[in-house]
Amino acid sequence: MRSAKTQCSVRGMPDRPIRGSCLCGGVTFEITRAVGPFELCHCSRCRKASGSAYVAGVGVRTEDFRLLDGAELIRRFEAPVRETPPGYRTAFCSRCGSPVPDPRPGADWFEAPAGLLDDDPRVRPDRHIYVECKGAWDTIDGALPQLDATALAALRRAMGGRRW
Repeated sequence: MRSAKTQCSVRGMPDRPIRGSCLCGGVTFEITRAVGPFELCHCSRCRKASGSAYVAGVGVRTEDFRLLDGAELIRRFEAPVRETPPGYRTAFCSRCGSPVPDPRPGADWFEAPAGLLDDDPRVRPDRHIYVECKGAWDTIDGALPQLDATALAALRRAMGGRRW
């Protein structure tokens, strides 16, 4: 699926915003900084939304995010609530289908799809989450912590609901 036009980026200086874009380049944005956590989510909804083993989401404070172009291309899908609110919400570019950042109005923090970042976010993955939901074909290797729903809830309670 690679093309001759595939490019890799190593840009991203500490004093410059981190740029990002969807596959077609129609939706572009920048973030001042990524604060984390940087989680690799294996829940079934994230797997289906990404078509992959997990979604790599990096935490961003809403005040540090700026949509540069493509607001008219952004579409949203809200899945029904399964157990307790909030439900699952995803946003994507209507032209290329890439997931795109979409902070909820009034939110202090949100997760941006890390794969969209054109520059180094200067943070690295912290943990795998919802590992009890991983695909049967998936093997999680490496030293990152692996949290199931119970362990993740306990971690978030210990942080007092604060994510960064």
